[in-house]
Amino acid sequence: MLRGINVPKTGQTGNVGVVVTKTLVIVGDPLVTTTPDHPRGAMLRAYEKLTGKEVGAVYMPAAQSGSPMTYMIDGKQYVIVAVSGGAYSGEYIAYALPNTATRTSTGR
Repeated sequence: MLRGINVPKTGQTGNVGVVVTKTLVIVGDPLVTTTPDHPRGAMLRAYEKLTGKEVGAVYMPAAQSGSPMTYMIDGKQYVIVAVSGGAYSGEYIAYALPNTATRTSTGR
C-alpha cells in the first residue's frame, strides 16, 4: 500500500520536555532506537522554529528523561539534558554548541 511513497519522519510517541529559544525548538527522542551511525541510543535534535527544518542532532546513550535546558558560560552556549532508561542508570549530559557569530544570553 505504501510502496513508492516517501513518508517523512513522523516522530515517536512519548512525553518529553522541550526548550524553545528565539529561533530553535530543541527536543530529544523519548525512546531508544538504533541509529545508522551509533549503537542503541537516542538523538537530541534542534529544529528551526519558523520552518520545522532539522538543523542539528547529537547522539545520546539513552532516551531523554527530563526537559532540556540551555545556559551560557563565558560566551559559550550549552544545552544540557537528562537521559536514562532500561539498564542505563542515567546522567545529565551537556553539549556545547558550535562557535558561530557572537552569541548573547538572549541569542540563538
